[in-house]
Amino acid sequence: MKTQGKESKHRILILGASGFLGNAIYRELCSYFKTFGTYNTSNIQLEKNKHFFQYNFEEDDVYEILDIVKPTIVISALRGDFASQFIAHKHIAEYVFSKKIKIIFLSSSNVFDAYSKYPSYEEDKTLSNSVYGHFKIKIENMLLRLPKNQVAILRLPMVFGKQSPRVQEIARNISENIPVEVFPNLIMNVTTDSKVILQIHYIINRNKSGIFHLGSTDLVHHDEFIKELTKSLGLKNAIYKQVYTTNDDRYLAVLPKYNLLPKDLQIISQEIITELEV
Repeated sequence: MKTQGKESKHRILILGASGFLGNAIYRELCSYFKTFGTYNTSNIQLEKNKHFFQYNFEEDDVYEILDIVKPTIVISALRGDFASQFIAHKHIAEYVFSKKIKIIFLSSSNVFDAYSKYPSYEEDKTLSNSVYGHFKIKIENMLLRLPKNQVAILRLPMVFGKQSPRVQEIARNISENIPVEVFPNLIMNVTTDSKVILQIHYIINRNKSGIFHLGSTDLVHHDEFIKELTKSLGLKNAIYKQVYTTNDDRYLAVLPKYNLLPKDLQIISQEIITELEV
């Protein structure tokens, strides 16, 4: 049972609160905590909301917003230019350290994309071949130098949801007779925005820190999952383009092993298909 009084002691700042995941996190937390968010592009609705601040990390100084909000927890769901983001996170890390507050950073399974022979667990060494994965590793390493109890790193696999960019792109491609790319050799795990926001709420409530792998506890082949998802969404006449990046099966999965959340906060891939059924 959630207790309003107990939870509301936190002041939470979500960086990137107008994006798909950031906004879902904001909607989950705003009834329980004093929750603030940033948005980048002009949005009349958000401009009127006193809890939202316009913030372009390529131009604006994050200190101004931090000084106004005085958060006890910063959640980073930022997206965009990697070099500018890195500088912004450097400033955020300095603030977190000096004020003895906490940062929750949304990372990615791509921090392991150089390992293809097996799934990855929380304590595995990160290694990436992609620019995106390398960038996430740089921020992770910077944050892991902070005191342990001040950092939670949440590594996410592909995130699906009715409003998710991935699902919208699939629906758009099918409606325009554009082939949907599937990767038959890719073995992955998955999650939904609705599960991630509950997991974050739990991590805040229980004051958890460390590295969390928030993917499903089972593995799926990319092509099979996408085809099943398309069917459950009621999307007909899909054309699939099979993309083979390697001859062998390739893993890109972040499995939870050491920092396990309670059973009701874990997820299996079939639940995602069921949740998105029309």
